[in-house]
Amino acid sequence: MDFFDRFAVPNPAPTIYASMVAIALTMIAIVVGLTYFKKWGYLWREWLTTVDHKRIGIMYLISAILMLFRGGVDALMMRAQTAIPNNPLLGAQEYNEVFTTHGVVMIIFMAMAFIIALMNFVVPLQIGARDVAFPRLNALSFWLYFFGAMLFNISFVIGGSPDAGWSSYFPLASNEFSHSVGTNYYMFALQISGLGTLITGVNFVTTILKMRAPGMTLMKMPMFSWSALITNLIIAFAFPVLTIALIMGTMDRLFGTNFFTSDNGGMDMLWANLFWVWGHPEVYILILPAFGIYSEVISTFARRNLYGYASMVISMVAISVLSFVVWVHHFFTMGQGALVNSIFSITTMAIAVPTGIKIFNWLFTLRKGKIEFTVPMLYSLGFIPIFTIGGVTGVMLGMASADYQYHNTMFLVAHFHLVIIPGVVFAMLAGLTYWWPKMFGFMLNERIGKLAFWFISISTCVTFFPMFISGLDGQARRMYTYSPETGFGLWNMISFIGAVGLAIGFALIVYNIYYSVRYSPRNISSDPWDARSLEWATHSPVPEYNFAIVPTVDSTEAFWDSKKKGFKLFRGKLEKIHMPNNSGVPFIIGSIFFAWGFSFVFGLWPAVIVTTIAIFACLAHRSFEQDHGRYIPLEEVEQTEKKLRGAN
Repeated sequence: MDFFDRFAVPNPAPTIYASMVAIALTMIAIVVGLTYFKKWGYLWREWLTTVDHKRIGIMYLISAILMLFRGGVDALMMRAQTAIPNNPLLGAQEYNEVFTTHGVVMIIFMAMAFIIALMNFVVPLQIGARDVAFPRLNALSFWLYFFGAMLFNISFVIGGSPDAGWSSYFPLASNEFSHSVGTNYYMFALQISGLGTLITGVNFVTTILKMRAPGMTLMKMPMFSWSALITNLIIAFAFPVLTIALIMGTMDRLFGTNFFTSDNGGMDMLWANLFWVWGHPEVYILILPAFGIYSEVISTFARRNLYGYASMVISMVAISVLSFVVWVHHFFTMGQGALVNSIFSITTMAIAVPTGIKIFNWLFTLRKGKIEFTVPMLYSLGFIPIFTIGGVTGVMLGMASADYQYHNTMFLVAHFHLVIIPGVVFAMLAGLTYWWPKMFGFMLNERIGKLAFWFISISTCVTFFPMFISGLDGQARRMYTYSPETGFGLWNMISFIGAVGLAIGFALIVYNIYYSVRYSPRNISSDPWDARSLEWATHSPVPEYNFAIVPTVDSTEAFWDSKKKGFKLFRGKLEKIHMPNNSGVPFIIGSIFFAWGFSFVFGLWPAVIVTTIAIFACLAHRSFEQDHGRYIPLEEVEQTEKKLRGAN
């Protein structure tokens, strides 16, 4: 029994037992459903082994939505706990676990997955490519992300969740203060999923630099593809830092090294520095693709070309460089001295300048435009004032002396969420609605979508504006309870009401998907928004090969010019098309990494050895495998094009 005791949750609660039952019933239902409808073969052939960037993007999208609701439940629990003074709903330990998992799930497993989903689906289409540069690596990236997310999410029912915050500061994350295996889960889940993200970064940089359509120079790329290029360059430079920090933290916890200890030559502040050297560029890894989405949506529905194309590109490059020299503003109060704080205070305020340039460019694009208030446009317009408020409060936090008042209060929580929700979540919902017809061949219902937008935008303000007040009054973040005498009760109750409104808004999005699947017409064109970039030049749904003839590009808006000015976009002739073969190896490697991480979490050393050997065996298999892909015959291409032209 001692062997099995290590897998028990150290702080069991009714919610944990209910989750165990729900997980078991869900797994049984999935197995029964796949068996009853005889879909195991379809699942393996079409999804688990796919290397098609579009299907991989959809799998990222489904995973991101699931993680959104997983993290959203945590958020509701936190807001419910603090809604009234001395609330017994959650204990201190439960609250620590909830806010830790909320942060990790929302940043690493929801937001990252959402942006990579849209990049996977859209970028190859926008640059006129038939797939990414390394299709199998793309599949491996997804499965490493997915199994990393699953490893993290089983922690709360097997062994216990991490409880040291999403930044997992040492020495709080050390064995001395975090006794359960929860922080081990944190280390290995982030390591596995982070490896997948790093591979994605290399893959997309290569794809964008080497696989653009003829005539598409870098300065003729759509703005979303530009944002994807800059983002993936940041990933390639930032994620190795996280990888090394996680290895060092793992060594401290499992093997007794002293990288981040408070004695024996260790330095706990080293973790804080390494984490935020990755962590602040991570913010822009999330924000820059969102800026690209807003640029696409605003120019489409303002019926104007994007104002200041070159300045938009330069500002993104400036943001990417500055994102690596601002990390110290996350710990101005931790004793590094006035000179260092002053330098990083200046760089923090400087990064607001290129961001401001982008906002003015969007406003100038809207000026004299024929604005159409679709759901994607509403999210884009709602983003500007709310994000500006979040950004301005960020400049306040960037003033090192004033930060002693703001730091570790609810003021900081309000700032961060008023940047991330309009800056990332609004963009993801705008992009999801905008590219949904290209993904699935029908449109989401506009009326329900607009209702969801108003619920989400108003509730965002209701939830987080009161936190500015309670934070300035002294309410510390991560505080699980408080007395009535503090006066925080009113502001926290308003925040809870706002959180409920957000939940209703996201529930409306789910209902919109259900309603649209059932009732939306399928006889839409391949360009239902009258858009401007190349992804709308191909069919809906998009064929496996994306373009039967690779487009030739003469301007920044080649598709728009082909529609309005008569420029010829497709100048070649139909030929057989080379495509990569599907492969089950990425899924198998991801599964083995899951077992490898789980074995390390609990110190199951024989299993660690076996799974390590299995990983290298899979890599060796791929190294010696002779697989040169396949050709889609000309006749099949012609039949597909004829069929899809009729549908569009």
